[in-house]
Amino acid sequence: MHRRMPEIIISIILLIVSDLAATNVTSELASWLTDVQLADIPAEVRARAAHILLDGVGCALVGARLPWSDAATAAICALEGVGSSPLIGRGQTTSPSAAALLNSSYIQGFELDDYHPVAPVHGAAIVLPAMLAAADHAGAPTGAKFLLGAIRGFEVGPRVGLALHGAEMLTGGWHSGPVYGGPAAAAAAGTLYGLDADGMEDALGLAATQACGLMAAQFESMGKRMQHGFAARNGLLAATLADGGYTGIKRVFERKYGGFLSTFGEGHDPDISQIASGLGERWETGAIAIKPYAAMAGLHAAIDAARSVLAEGRVDAQDIQAIDIYVSEPAFHHGGWRAERPLAAVGAQMNLAYAVAVTLLDGTALAEQFSAERIDADDVWRLIERTTARQEPAFDEHFEDGYNTRLEVTLASGSARTAFIDQPRGALSRPLSNEEVVSKFHTLADPLVGSKRANDIHAAVLGLEALESIESLTELLAAPVEPMFAVEAAR
Repeated sequence: MHRRMPEIIISIILLIVSDLAATNVTSELASWLTDVQLADIPAEVRARAAHILLDGVGCALVGARLPWSDAATAAICALEGVGSSPLIGRGQTTSPSAAALLNSSYIQGFELDDYHPVAPVHGAAIVLPAMLAAADHAGAPTGAKFLLGAIRGFEVGPRVGLALHGAEMLTGGWHSGPVYGGPAAAAAAGTLYGLDADGMEDALGLAATQACGLMAAQFESMGKRMQHGFAARNGLLAATLADGGYTGIKRVFERKYGGFLSTFGEGHDPDISQIASGLGERWETGAIAIKPYAAMAGLHAAIDAARSVLAEGRVDAQDIQAIDIYVSEPAFHHGGWRAERPLAAVGAQMNLAYAVAVTLLDGTALAEQFSAERIDADDVWRLIERTTARQEPAFDEHFEDGYNTRLEVTLASGSARTAFIDQPRGALSRPLSNEEVVSKFHTLADPLVGSKRANDIHAAVLGLEALESIESLTELLAAPVEPMFAVEAAR
């Protein structure tokens, strides 16, 4: 063992030398982040970013009073105490880092929030909580600065994800958003602190070194709801440290020894060019998808396929003999596992068989379809028992086709109904319009906060560029809400 030590030392030295010679894409990204201003960003991108934030707020209002949110809030506030940072929909405050963690868990609380279709990360759940906490600590920014921070964060997360080939992280068992969401939160929070390029690079490095997230949390753990919160909190901490002069890892993305891509991308041939490619020309913010269903994104094409089958004519559940769902490798790994009773809400929202079964019965997969009573219903489980999820190798040839789904429903007569969906509603080629996003927000928010408060939130978020301070928006978000409906907590 000792005889190999010189070889190991030489290998490490060579890696360090090659690191020093490498192109500094981290610095390029940090410089762009501090240089780009709202005036440089196309109007349609600014508008879409505001609508993504509005969607995130609506999701947070739903998630704020779910049982797992109540449990997390009680535990964390007992540890952190009363602070100055408000919790969305709770009427209480805690420390900035705890608020970033909890507010993110509310946005992620019921699988209703946005996602990036190619580099899976939930943007609003990362940047909005980090910025709300940073705003409390660094002084209330203007709405325009808040919107700028959001766009900077929305651009960073997917680019880091694309460098790791997006859903390959999910296939490997990593929860992709918490892995590459920290730098996005750091970019957003760093904007409110006014970090310069060196400080932003420090923040990116400090956020990247905290990355983690295990996808096994999806089966029954309440932790699935909180893991993007780890990224939001980590990015806030990174930006705060950088603002205080605490240095981070330089060249964190390109380092070959212990760097972000070399470590998390081991065996995946990461593409570092994605980090800074097309900055200011290709806007990832516009690619962020808004969900029409309360389920993880990999199930949406299957839900659409089930709705397509129903569109051909009513199907009597008693006549269904078999259901076969064919999906890509990432969707299969994420949602193709065999569901068993008892099934927690988080598991139902991650499972292909459940999503298709309940959609064939109810015609959709919204919040009501994931209540404790519906999840445990016998008619749903009769169909789940007849369902098989399969990986279709042909769907793995091109990652951009990763949402390809074929559904085959075999009836007692021996006939079959088949539907194929290449992109689900809400995703790349079928995005929800801004008007549909507003409609979704009011559908979620109005019953919880009343139409007046919902309208005021709507106006403040979509009018961010004209707000002199976000304090008025923060006050609107902080007031308590009632629970949307009873959902049995996972144990």
